Amino acid sequence: MGDVTNRGTNNVMNSLPDGWGKDDSDHDDVVAAECVGGVEIRAIAEGEIAEWDRAFRLGFLRPHVGSAEESWRLRYEPGRLLAAVDGGRHVATFRSFDVELTVPGGATVQADAVTNVTVSATHRWRGLLSRMMSRDLSAARERGVPVAILIAAEYNIYGRFGFGPATRGHGWNIDLHRTRGLREGLPTVPGGRIDFLTTEELRKVGPELHDHWRLGQPGAIARDEFWWKLSTGEITVPGFGDWKEPFAALHRDAEGNATGLVVYRIDTSWDGSYPNSTLTVVDFLAHDRATATALWRFVLSVDWVRTVVAENIGPDDPLPLLLQDPRAATPHVDNADFTWLRVLDVEAAFNARTYGAPGRIVLEVEDRDGYAAGRWAIETTADGTGHCARTTDQGDLALDASALGTLYLGGETVPRLAAASLVTELRPAAATAADLLLRTPLLAWNPDSF
Repeated sequence: MGDVTNRGTNNVMNSLPDGWGKDDSDHDDVVAAECVGGVEIRAIAEGEIAEWDRAFRLGFLRPHVGSAEESWRLRYEPGRLLAAVDGGRHVATFRSFDVELTVPGGATVQADAVTNVTVSATHRWRGLLSRMMSRDLSAARERGVPVAILIAAEYNIYGRFGFGPATRGHGWNIDLHRTRGLREGLPTVPGGRIDFLTTEELRKVGPELHDHWRLGQPGAIARDEFWWKLSTGEITVPGFGDWKEPFAALHRDAEGNATGLVVYRIDTSWDGSYPNSTLTVVDFLAHDRATATALWRFVLSVDWVRTVVAENIGPDDPLPLLLQDPRAATPHVDNADFTWLRVLDVEAAFNARTYGAPGRIVLEVEDRDGYAAGRWAIETTADGTGHCARTTDQGDLALDASALGTLYLGGETVPRLAAASLVTELRPAAATAADLLLRTPLLAWNPDSF
């Protein structure tokens, strides 16, 4: 998560700390430090993880009930865990790691994922976050990483660093007494079947299923081995809730190939003598619509369940339209911005994605940090490929780096940003023309906190 008022996760299998789990490292490096008002900002050494963990928990208002030092060691990368240190005490934390991000068209780019950002209440408004962010983004650009991403707990913090909301969380609450299940005549998988998985089985089949799914969903990010271990309880972290084993059901086609997965938990309750339980879907992966239909039909038929909560599914997922009574699906409360994105290399980022129509548009971008500043011509062809390069031509649209990040994955429309005065038309009808180019078949969506 991005800052100290973490609003929680949307689609993880339990209450996990954000962004845990990556490759092991036995380095003990410290890169050059800098001072801000007498406070030292630097990368921490591996031997300082315990102190860093204490500061992180303090910033996220978590009780320090036990050390998570061993878990952090599995995430440690030299130079990627930063701290602000005042008199030997860690008063701010910052971490980043590189992760694959799917862009429109199915290609992936490396993204600098920013997380675990805290500043102690005793050291706010001293520029500590600004210096840590500046240091990290500069290093990411030097590594050739074209974008940075984060999840912002508070809306008004990260726009000033050039980040813009790029995906939204979206979900539904479904009253089963009102909907009476799915419509008849929906696609089916002849010979398909659904079986429950143990957590050990989930760790084996889940990664391949997810890797196949994420390449078709712009905005999705890769899950590493540690993510699956945390999500299935092989590793737990003190102070971040008691892990409870979820239910996991796998869909296979007639040939036995895994084509979908649903993971859910059930809060059992009774209304007198009548069951009144809530089933909450926390992970849902389907390779095709027929598999998705089979999994939803299964979920909506679980005994004792009165309400199904799909915490976070794609914002354009047709789930309500599959129901016999679509009015039985009401919006989940947390339908809000989720992943934020910052473009660091305009050419590399926009050359990686595909486009919705042939044409040409010139974007005039204002960026106080310089990464995306200038005029950029995007030329696209009928097959969806495009080319982005600097130009001296007159701009068609004017926008800042934050709006550029919002538009990159296709999670927002250009006319809507123009109507909100976040994009300015420099040529009549330029917003409509740009929208045709940037539009994607699927809205950007990321189900995973980090």
